[in-house]
Amino acid sequence: MQFIPDVLQKIITDSIINYVGNKYIMKGVLHMSKGAAIVLTFFLGGLGIHRFLTGKIGTGILWLLTGGVFGIGWLVDFIKVCMGKFTDKNGNPWGTN
Repeated sequence: MQFIPDVLQKIITDSIINYVGNKYIMKGVLHMSKGAAIVLTFFLGGLGIHRFLTGKIGTGILWLLTGGVFGIGWLVDFIKVCMGKFTDKNGNPWGTN
């Protein structure tokens, strides 16, 4: 990882990616503040980005291919994020930090 500055490497390593051997490995869940989670879900929820960030890869792909299950799934997820009820793949509340 000599091509990545040390500061950026620290941010990447501490947030969502581990560098093991010669590979990047996703930790699976990105935790963020409630405000950031709301904004991200509002603007990118139709593409399922919030689901990928919480480790829900299968439904993330479904959201991506169907436009947030035709907008209905996006709306449900958006309301759940706003209420603090949306969980990551481990069942922990997401967007409550």
